[in-house]
Amino acid sequence: MHLRRFEGRVCVVTGGAKGIGAAIATRLGLEGCRIAIADVDEVAGVAREKDLRARGVEAIFVRADVANERDVENLMAIVYSRFGSIDVLINNAGIMPSGKELEEQSLEEWRRVVDVNLTGVWLCSKHAVKYMKARGRGVILNIASTRALQSEPNTEPYSASKGGVVALTHAMAISLAKYGIRVLSISPGWVDTSAWQVPPREPRLTPLDHGQHPAGRVGRPEDVAALVAFLASDEAEWMTGVNIVIDGGMTVKMVYLDEGVLEESLAVLLRDRELAHCMRRLIEVAREDPARAKTMLREVVEKL
Repeated sequence: MHLRRFEGRVCVVTGGAKGIGAAIATRLGLEGCRIAIADVDEVAGVAREKDLRARGVEAIFVRADVANERDVENLMAIVYSRFGSIDVLINNAGIMPSGKELEEQSLEEWRRVVDVNLTGVWLCSKHAVKYMKARGRGVILNIASTRALQSEPNTEPYSASKGGVVALTHAMAISLAKYGIRVLSISPGWVDTSAWQVPPREPRLTPLDHGQHPAGRVGRPEDVAALVAFLASDEAEWMTGVNIVIDGGMTVKMVYLDEGVLEESLAVLLRDRELAHCMRRLIEVAREDPARAKTMLREVVEKL
C-alpha cells in the first residue's frame, strides 16, 4: 500500500510513456498526484494514460518533443490550464546514441542526443518554473545516469549529456532556491525496463547480469520510482542540488580481472562450479603452454 504524500499536487513526467518514466508516473499517481505524461510516442502515451486512469489516477497524455521549445511551452500551458498548477517536474526523457566509434559519430547524432538529454532538461525546467514560482514551491528531479560518472566505449554523446544534467542540477538548485524550488538529480545504473514497455516484454537477463551487482540483481524501474517518490515529497525538503546514485553498488565496486574472478563469473553463468574450476585450470595451462591447452580443449570438444 503506497502512502498518499502527493494529494492535490500535479506532476509532469517527460518520457513518461515507457520505462523508468512510466514507473515514476505510476508511483506518484498512486500516491495521489495528478499526472501529465509527455512523450513523443503517441501510441505508448495513450496506452499509459489509459492504464493510469484504470488505476484511479487522474492523468493526461500530451505529445511533446522536449528538444522543441514550442512543444515544451505548449506542454506546460496545457498542464497548468487543466490542473491549475505544476508542483513536480520529472525530467526523464532521454535517448541513447548509436554506439559507433568516435570518429564515425556524426555531428547530427551528437546534437540530437544532447538536445534531448540535456537541452530538454533546461527547456522543461525553464517553462515549468514560472508556474512553480507562482506557488512559492516546487521540485525538479532530473534523471541523469551513472554514465555521468563512468563510461562504456562509444557513448560520448550520452555520457556528456548526462554529465551536463548533473552540473545543470546544482546550477538550477542555487538559482531557484530563493523561490522555494528544490532541484536534484538521480543517476540510475543498469535498470531493466522490459516490464514497463508497451506492450510489456519478458526480461532477457542472465545470472551473471544479476550476480555482478553487489546488491545481487539488476535494477527495476520501481527502484528508481521509489527514490523519486521520497525526493519529491516534503520528507526530503532539506535536500537540494545533489546527485543520488542508485545502481546496486556497481559504481563503487572495484574489479581486477584474474583467474579467480573469471572462475566465479563462469560458476554463476554456467551454474556449475566444477565446470568453472576446470575452465580456470585450462586458462592457467594456456598461460604457460598455449599449444597444450589447445590440444586439451580439442580433445574435450571431440568427445562431446
